[in-house]
Amino acid sequence: MIQTLTSLFSGAGPGCQHLLITWIVVMLSVVITCFIISELTFNYSQVDKIWSLMPAVYAFITLSSFQSPRLWLMAVLVVVWGARLSFNFARKGGYSIIPWKGEEDYRWKVLRDNPALKGRFRFGLFNLFFISFYQNLLIMLFSSPLLVAAFNTGKNLNIGDFLSAGFMLLFIITETVSDNQLYRFQQVKKGKIAGKDIYSLSLERGFICEGMWKYVRHPNFASEQLIWISFYFFSLASTGRILNFSASGAFLLVLLFIGSSEFTEKISSSKYPAYNEYRKSVPRFLPRIF
Repeated sequence: MIQTLTSLFSGAGPGCQHLLITWIVVMLSVVITCFIISELTFNYSQVDKIWSLMPAVYAFITLSSFQSPRLWLMAVLVVVWGARLSFNFARKGGYSIIPWKGEEDYRWKVLRDNPALKGRFRFGLFNLFFISFYQNLLIMLFSSPLLVAAFNTGKNLNIGDFLSAGFMLLFIITETVSDNQLYRFQQVKKGKIAGKDIYSLSLERGFICEGMWKYVRHPNFASEQLIWISFYFFSLASTGRILNFSASGAFLLVLLFIGSSEFTEKISSSKYPAYNEYRKSVPRFLPRIF
């Protein structure tokens, strides 16, 4: 299996098998840890806690074996992305001094109450195969342009790298702005800060529909997808080819966000009468140009 995976990367030199095995061992170790902790604590946001951390772990594991300006640039961008996302997760109560505690994503509770998943055994299987394993596999896959760049260190930095970095930074900024708008709205809604004049329509409807959210229903989700599509472009710059194995990560991430946004919107539609009209008038991810 390892040889098959390694053969998918052109230019793989000495040490690439060891690096790939290390990635897989780390990923499986995290899967087991997340599964055990979530089953013992009934807090199923353990993968959520490490979502913003694991790509940086993979980046520095890679740098410990392979060195290149491209890999350093990619690692710095991953750290910037991860630090921002970790901050956003922390301010919403996602982290705790006791590592396995912290706020659980409300959607896991909704899924636990779903008749198809209700019960310790059935939800335990869902936790093992989707929450713990699939999500960690996905993190590894959308981080895998690092592997492609590591196995093709002979090609110098080029315009493709700078375009990839520029787009990734742009979408980190748009994600930051949209997350800040959402967080501020939630704080205003809870009466913790002033701002009723800024979010008057959103407060009236019960959900955010102003700022970037006026143009797309999920600007933060859209930005996250575009960040990792931009990251994939580093693998193109390092190989000179349009398609390689690491495209699977960005592709599967897009599918995850399509499903996640659909599920989130069903919950919102059941809570807020005006949400269905909002869905009809505002695009999901990409703004209308005309």
